[in-house]
Amino acid sequence: MNPVFLNIGGFTIAWYGVLITLGIVAGVWVGTRMARARGLNVDLFNDMILWMIVWGLVGARLVFVATSWHQFAGTPFPRVLLDIVNLRAGGISIHGGLIGGILTIIYFARRYRFDFFRYADLAVPGVAFGVIGGRIGNIMNGTDTVGRVTGWPIGFHWPASARAFHEGMCVPNPNPDLDLSQYCQTIGGQVVMTAPVHFTQMYGVIIGIILSVAAFYWLRSRKSGWAFWQFWLWYSVLRAGWEETFRLNPLFPKAYLNQGLNAPGIGLFTETHLISIPLIIVSIYMLWRLRTRPDDRSAATGEFLTPDGASAKVPAGA
Repeated sequence: MNPVFLNIGGFTIAWYGVLITLGIVAGVWVGTRMARARGLNVDLFNDMILWMIVWGLVGARLVFVATSWHQFAGTPFPRVLLDIVNLRAGGISIHGGLIGGILTIIYFARRYRFDFFRYADLAVPGVAFGVIGGRIGNIMNGTDTVGRVTGWPIGFHWPASARAFHEGMCVPNPNPDLDLSQYCQTIGGQVVMTAPVHFTQMYGVIIGIILSVAAFYWLRSRKSGWAFWQFWLWYSVLRAGWEETFRLNPLFPKAYLNQGLNAPGIGLFTETHLISIPLIIVSIYMLWRLRTRPDDRSAATGEFLTPDGASAKVPAGA
């Protein structure tokens, strides 16, 4: 469990970036094949994906900085600007990435006048693959998305060889709810965090696998937007209801906390819990609306049904 994938003359390439990139490449390949099979504009889809990646990264970093400003507040200007744009130092938000990607699709849909959901649906597998790659990257980093201390049998003891995890967790944290240094010991000349924790990174990997498999089932629907809203719904439910509940994150507000060697390791509510509630409500509402719409016509005919049920032609190049 080493964050560094490759080191060339002091320039390092992190596992996190490599694995997310592999997820994106796999998603683009799947999306391109599906776009071609549905008679959509493959070149337009690929151009859109490129800009989705760019603005997705921008959105992911901006949301992370906004929600983790305490990590930057003490840095003097202009050094803080360099820290904000330094993605290699880590720190991105998947919700910010999704927002950046969605805004990109909206821009393309307005500019080229195509059905937003026809193309948004095809991006779903890639996002799910990215979740898998990102969480495996978190495992390699060690200090990312760590779980709370738990006495449950599923508690995971990080191996002593995972130095990034132990060295990161054994630094005292001023927030007692997030401080794991009390469980640290020096063993064999190395500091080790000995308490079992929820393996939340692996929870995230499993969630990504579930979403990846489900995406291909959702994409069988003849209703544009079905896969898109199903992804938002189930990602929010699984992330908030499973992964986030056991993650070592600050609580806003602190409604419930029960962690320790004789406790389940549960915390309510984090920012992600609160963000997920409106996403779940909106997703359920939109899926309910889609169920009342007629099925879309075959993509191969070049026609789709507009939200009011009327038939419209897909413009040339879209």
